[in-house]
Amino acid sequence: MGDSFVIAIDFGTAFSGYAFNITPGEEKSEPHLPRWGKEYGFDTPKTPTCILFNEDEKCLSFGFEAKMEYKEMSGEEAKKHYFFEDFKMELYSKKLNSNLKIKAANGKSMKALKVFSESLRFLKEDALRTISRNTQGKNFLASDFTWVLTVPAIWDLSAKQFMREAATQAGIVTEGDKEKLLMALEPEAASIWCKKLQSDGFISEKHNEESLDQSVGTQYIVVDCGGGTIDITVHEVLDGGALKERHKVSGNDLGGQTVDRKFKKFLREILPEGVWDQYEQNSPSAAQRIMYDFTYLKQSEKDVQITCPFALGKLAKEKSDTENFVQSELGASWDGEFIKISKDKMRSFYDESLKGITENLKEIFNYGLNIKYILLVGGYAQSQILQQHITDQFGQQCKVLCPFRAQEAIMRGAVEFGRNPDVVASRKSSYTYGFAVCEKFDESKHKEGKKFTAKGVEWSRDIFSKLVEEDEDLGSQGTREFLCSSARAGQKQMRVRFFRSLRKDAVYVDEWGVEKVGSFIVDMTGGGKVKLEIDFGYTEIKATGTNQISGETQTVKIDFMTTDRECVIDGDPEDAASVGSEQSDPPDQKLQNM
Repeated sequence: MGDSFVIAIDFGTAFSGYAFNITPGEEKSEPHLPRWGKEYGFDTPKTPTCILFNEDEKCLSFGFEAKMEYKEMSGEEAKKHYFFEDFKMELYSKKLNSNLKIKAANGKSMKALKVFSESLRFLKEDALRTISRNTQGKNFLASDFTWVLTVPAIWDLSAKQFMREAATQAGIVTEGDKEKLLMALEPEAASIWCKKLQSDGFISEKHNEESLDQSVGTQYIVVDCGGGTIDITVHEVLDGGALKERHKVSGNDLGGQTVDRKFKKFLREILPEGVWDQYEQNSPSAAQRIMYDFTYLKQSEKDVQITCPFALGKLAKEKSDTENFVQSELGASWDGEFIKISKDKMRSFYDESLKGITENLKEIFNYGLNIKYILLVGGYAQSQILQQHITDQFGQQCKVLCPFRAQEAIMRGAVEFGRNPDVVASRKSSYTYGFAVCEKFDESKHKEGKKFTAKGVEWSRDIFSKLVEEDEDLGSQGTREFLCSSARAGQKQMRVRFFRSLRKDAVYVDEWGVEKVGSFIVDMTGGGKVKLEIDFGYTEIKATGTNQISGETQTVKIDFMTTDRECVIDGDPEDAASVGSEQSDPPDQKLQNM
C-alpha cells in the first residue's frame, strides 16, 4: 500500500478539499493540491463544504459554485432548492442511523447519507478529472487509488461508519475493496505533515525560525482548529520517526463556527428587532454572503467592517425610522455603507471557544507529560486572536507553532498517512470496550437478580466482558481474541452486543456509565468454534472470525449505527438471540478469552 497512488479527502465542516500523490516511491515528493474559486475571484486550497440540489433532490453543484448559484437565486427560487452547508456537525455526538435526515437552509429535509455521499462523489470525480489533466489525459478509475478520508479524532464510532458508508455510496470504494479506503484522524494527519516541515514552514510567536524537534522522546500537542470541532492529540516521537499517542484524544464542538454564531447573534442585537431574521428568510443567499465574508474577516485582530447590502440597510431603516439604525453602544457603528465592529467586540466573539480550548489544554498539561510544543493547525488556527491567546496562556510552558499553510496540513498529512498508515505506532483507547456475555452463576461475585436457570444450569446474564481499558496503549498488539462456541446443533449465526464505558471497573452492561454502541453477527455455519479477533489498534475497530474446523475466515462487520435491530436468520429468530438476553433455553453462544 505504501507505493500506491493516494488521494486524500479532507471533508471539513466549513471547507473541504483533496490532495493526491501519483509519484510512488518518492518520499520527498510533495502532495498536489488544486486551487479553488478562481472564477469567482478566490484562490484557496479548499472549497466551501456546501452542496446544492434541485427540487427533485438531484445534485447540481458543490463548493464555491453551489454557494454562488444559491447566492444569485431569487427568494422564491431558493425556497424550491436544497442548499446545505455546515452539515458535517450533524454527525457530532449523536446516535446515527442510515435514515437520519438533515435540514437545508430553507428548512426542507433530505437524507443525510445522500447529502454526504453526493458531496464525496463530487470531490472524488473532481480529483479523478484533475489527475487526468495532470497525466496527459490518462483515464483513472477510483479503484486505481488508495483513498484516505479524514475524520475528527473525537468522533464516535457510528460517525466513522457513517462516513465509510457515504464513501461507498459515492463510488470511492466498493463492498469488495473496502480496504482501499483508510480513515485518517485529522490531528494525526496534521501531526504527520508538521513533522516534515522545515523551520521556514512555521509561524512562531517570536517571529524567529523554529522547527519541530525530531529527536526521540520529543512530546508535542496538536490542536486541530476546525470550523466545527477542536480536535486535540498528543504525540511522542519514537525511534525511527514513528509516533506514539501519549494522551487519549480530546476536544470539543467549539470550533471556528462558534465565532460565526456569536457574530450572527450580534447582528440580531445591533439591528432593529426581527430585521436579520426577516432578511435571512427573504434573501437567504445574500445572508450567506455576509457570513462567508466574515469567515475571512475574523482572522484579523483589528477593527473590521462588514459590507451592508442595500436590501438589508433599507429594511433596517424602515423598521427603525432612522438612517443610523445600528445600536452603537453594543460595539458597532454605521457609516452609511459598512457596519464597523471594534476589535474588542470581535475578541468577545471568541471567548467561549477560547475558554473551551484552554480547558482542554490545561487538562493535558496536568497529566504530567513533558510537552515541548503546541502545534496549531486547521483553518481556524489562522486567526491571529486564537494564536495570540494560546501563546499568552501556554507560551511560558512550551513553544507555540503554526504552519504557514495551516489549512492544508491535514490534507497533506493524510496523503502521507495513505502511503504509510503505520506511522502512528500506538494510540490510547478512549473508552473501555467489551461484550455482553453470560457466565455460570457464582454467588460470591454475581448479583442474585441476574441469575436465571437453563436446562438445570444456573447462569448470570449481562456480564461486561472487558476487551480493552480506557487509556490503554493500543498498537500492533491491539488485537483481542475470543472463542465463540455454538451452544446447539444447527446454529447458523450469533449476535453479539458491544459496549463501552469511561469506567474501568464495570461488572454489568446495565450499570451507570455503560452504553451499548453496536452489535455484530458471527457466521457459525459448519458448527464448532469461531475464533474472533477484534483489532483496536487502528483508526477504526475491525473484526475477523476464523472457523476452527474449516479454517475459513470471515470479515465481521461491527454495526455502530443501528441501535436495536432484530435479526431473523432463515426464519428462526432464536438464532439471533443476544448474548446475555433473557431466554428459557441455554445461551445460544459462549464467549471465551484466549
